[in-house]
Amino acid sequence: MDRDEVLQVFRAFEAEGLEYVLIGAAAMGFHGVVRATEDLDFLIRSTAENVERLKRAFRQVYDDDPNIDDISAEDLLGEYPAVRYYPPSGDLYFDILTRLGQAASFENVESMVMEVEGIQVWIATPRALFRLKKGTVRPLDRQDAEALRQRFDLEER
Repeated sequence: MDRDEVLQVFRAFEAEGLEYVLIGAAAMGFHGVVRATEDLDFLIRSTAENVERLKRAFRQVYDDDPNIDDISAEDLLGEYPAVRYYPPSGDLYFDILTRLGQAASFENVESMVMEVEGIQVWIATPRALFRLKKGTVRPLDRQDAEALRQRFDLEER
């Protein structure tokens, strides 16, 4: 994953006023719990206007990619609220979600702002990441949850 590319994306998100929260392994890394990953996972506010902000932000970074037009509010606001975007750089990909079933949405995932090279990045808190990962069927998520629990002395609840 190219750090400069990731920073360009965050800068574009900020410039466009995208309402998002970073979740997943990349968010864990911001909190010092490092695990290899090839993608960035985001929950975004589920409005058509916010989806347009997302597309404008991606165009700032990947301006000649016609695949950005395939990201639609109809998909993200519909029954299956997830889109995977592969930018032309090939170094990373993005999983964009408006909700994770009934368990999580932009509106109910606790987040915080961290500043990275002058860019404000919205990141799920360790407790929110723990809650997202602890009850899944994927073993890697359960391992992540345990690492977060130990690092931040989180309760099982």
